[in-house]
Amino acid sequence: MNRARRAASLVAVPLLAALPGGVTDRGAALAAGPAELKVSRVAVFSSGVAYFECDATVEGSATAQLDFRTEQINDIIKSLVVFDPGGSVGVVGYASQDPLEKTLRSFGVDLTGKPTLGQLLDQLRGEPVRISGSTSAEGVILGVERQRVPVKDTSVEVDVLNLLTDSGVQQLRVNELGGIQLTNAKVAGELKKALAALAASHDADKKSVRLNFHGQGQRKVRVAYLLEAPIWKTTYRLALDEKEKPFLQGWATVENATEEDWDNIRLSLVSGRPISFVMDLYTPIYIPRPRVELELYASLRPPAYEGALREDKAGAGGEGRSVRGGRAMERLAEKVPMAPAPAALITGDAQNWAAAEEPMTLADSGVESVAAATEAGELFEYAIKMPVSIARRQAAMLPIVNDAIEGEKVSIYNPATHAKYPLNGLQITNTTGLNLMQGPVTVFDGNVYAGDARLPDLQPGEKRLIGYALDLACEVTVRGTPHPQDLLSLRIAKGTLWLTHKQVDERRYVVKNKAEKPKNVLIEQSYGDDWKLIEPAKPHERTANLSRFKVSAPASQTVEQPVRLERTIEEAVALGNLGADQIRFYIRSRAISPAVKEALERVITLRAELDTASRQRADGEQQLAQAVQEQTRVRQNLQTLEKNTDVYKRQLKKFDDLETQIEQLTARKDELRKAEEARRGALEQYLLSLDVK
Repeated sequence: MNRARRAASLVAVPLLAALPGGVTDRGAALAAGPAELKVSRVAVFSSGVAYFECDATVEGSATAQLDFRTEQINDIIKSLVVFDPGGSVGVVGYASQDPLEKTLRSFGVDLTGKPTLGQLLDQLRGEPVRISGSTSAEGVILGVERQRVPVKDTSVEVDVLNLLTDSGVQQLRVNELGGIQLTNAKVAGELKKALAALAASHDADKKSVRLNFHGQGQRKVRVAYLLEAPIWKTTYRLALDEKEKPFLQGWATVENATEEDWDNIRLSLVSGRPISFVMDLYTPIYIPRPRVELELYASLRPPAYEGALREDKAGAGGEGRSVRGGRAMERLAEKVPMAPAPAALITGDAQNWAAAEEPMTLADSGVESVAAATEAGELFEYAIKMPVSIARRQAAMLPIVNDAIEGEKVSIYNPATHAKYPLNGLQITNTTGLNLMQGPVTVFDGNVYAGDARLPDLQPGEKRLIGYALDLACEVTVRGTPHPQDLLSLRIAKGTLWLTHKQVDERRYVVKNKAEKPKNVLIEQSYGDDWKLIEPAKPHERTANLSRFKVSAPASQTVEQPVRLERTIEEAVALGNLGADQIRFYIRSRAISPAVKEALERVITLRAELDTASRQRADGEQQLAQAVQEQTRVRQNLQTLEKNTDVYKRQLKKFDDLETQIEQLTARKDELRKAEEARRGALEQYLLSLDVK
């Protein structure tokens, strides 16, 4: 029974009514009593939103109001959930965002355009009014007209009210009216609503959401919603000591960016990256409507039919989903019980910090974590164990981590960071059992500031390096050993010569420890999946793009760490584009097999035959071109000589001989071209037929 009533109350939540005059559902206003909703719980997410809960105690049927900035209304419409387990939830109303002119035109009295008193009275034609002042009258407004009246040597226009009274029509100058009372309560109410809309528009940045609760007796109601909020941030302090484990202290920074004080609220800080977005649900959307003519005047138009949607056999299912969502929100709300009494935010012991003769240690600072860490679905929640108070537009720091962790001091060398010196660093393991959010880390070594570092997001048990200062007591030199590429093998496939080479990347890291105590140095070197580590046998650890090698450097000594990587690469060369000299270079390689060598020698032979045919064709074309050029010269000479002379006859005979030669050379050119194409075809066919190793 209770579950059904709760389901009914939750199902009513999506019924958000954008009623311009603040009209609520029938009967609510009759017995409504004001209820003050106070923020009781806030859960801040690391995705830019915060979950808010507001509680109130109501008696019978009641109303409540929450005020938000205009830009927050979209989030309210999208996420608002209302709980009234002992009663039912009525309509949730909020002011529409229609343009002011459109809203004003919706009332019985139109105040758009700043109407004068005469224009306003002219709108009220047919309405009964009561006039008071120097002239008293009561009747029905006929209208307002403009009349010109004499004033000294000129005339002016004035508004004159025509009023139908029991004794007839009276004309009254509008500027002489003392008071006007609308006796029609409905029209007077419309005028008041229009004026209220104008007044509300003066504070356009504020919008009110009105909630209605129905029920009997005293009971607790709750409203929950999501709003845009600053993400919560973490900062850490890390204390290093030669004899103790590293001590990590983490603080969460929370900002109250709302317009309301948070007074003794339950606060949760949730890590993770839930998807959150903004959708414009507040702006009214008007769909253009088609113009429909009477059938008598309309011609027949072709109809357009849409396909049917597949029905969901499970039915609407809205009620079931709302109940499950509501129960999930209730469980989230009930997960962290409220502390029995308020408490101040945790502060350290001032005497410990003031005592200059005593060293300051984080473990003995008097700070205790005020957060209980739990999993919240796929997310991780820090639930603050005591009530928290943060004034509006203020921020607070809360300790959420205060524990020793596993860690080892190392020097981290990466030539991309610094070519000579490594960084002082720490290889930490998250043994706190908590999900640590990313944030800056202030490192203290021996109670002295040692540097700053960045902590990434860390899961429980995850290991990570952090670097916080340049290690000037250690130098690293990189000495590379050049290696020429070795040709390992050759193979031929369909006209392509595939060459397999071996590349070697050999370096020696020379680590000089100038300190009077030993150091562990982690050397970082980039690598690719196609490289194989030859020396040493395996790295200390490997990341997605780096290999790390651990070097133990004794005090005041120099040690070396050789690193050798090898990889094989394949190179494709088109045999048809290689000359004979290039092919002979590969034939002389020690890595070539007898079958590939024989094939390449045959390629050289066919290439030589093709080159010979090409030269012969080129020579024939050159001879033909010379003969044509000489014949052209003789033709020009014949045009200048007399035909009966001996010189003319000799030139004519030479012209005939050249013509015969040209015919012979043309025929030979075609033969040579065909021979060349045949040699080229033989070479190409042979290359495509090769598949040898």
